[in-house]
Amino acid sequence: MSKVFDVAVVVGSLRKDSLNRKIAKAFAQLAPANLKLEIVEIGDLPLYSEDIDHDSPPAAYGAFRERIRRADAVLFVTPEYNRSVPGAMKNAIDVGSRPYGKSAWNGKPCAVVSASPGAIGGFGANHHLRQSLVFLNMPVLQQPEAYLGGAGSFFDDAGQLSEKTRPFLQSIIDAFAAWIAQNQPR
Repeated sequence: MSKVFDVAVVVGSLRKDSLNRKIAKAFAQLAPANLKLEIVEIGDLPLYSEDIDHDSPPAAYGAFRERIRRADAVLFVTPEYNRSVPGAMKNAIDVGSRPYGKSAWNGKPCAVVSASPGAIGGFGANHHLRQSLVFLNMPVLQQPEAYLGGAGSFFDDAGQLSEKTRPFLQSIIDAFAAWIAQNQPR
């Protein structure tokens, strides 16, 4: 029996009914049997400050870091805010990367999916996030690139993924599964 990889899914939008959260849930449904995806909530993380992290870090910091450490891989699903990632996403990255030298992200294979109702599908956020991930020593899936433009049309009124969109999302999650297996620590 092959290993089942634990994938932490970090969604940049905090809105309960966001397109990005719906896309993350769609990936969980489409995932091959060797992946188990779980959304890791980031909305309650206090803004990162070394002052509060030094002596007695907030419990939310510790719980988040431990959850990321347990994961075999990370899937980032994000909207674009002002040509970058939302503040909550950047804060989660900062919390997970500290204290210096003890990053929970280190070496974890990852993928970045950006989605927007607009035409360019969060291209700026996707590439901005990739800059941070390179610094964090996370091997990032290169192909297929996942800039999901027009994401407002991906779901019907009942919240079901459209049949037109399903094959592309399937190709992303299947490539990510192979990437995770290929990039596990030896």
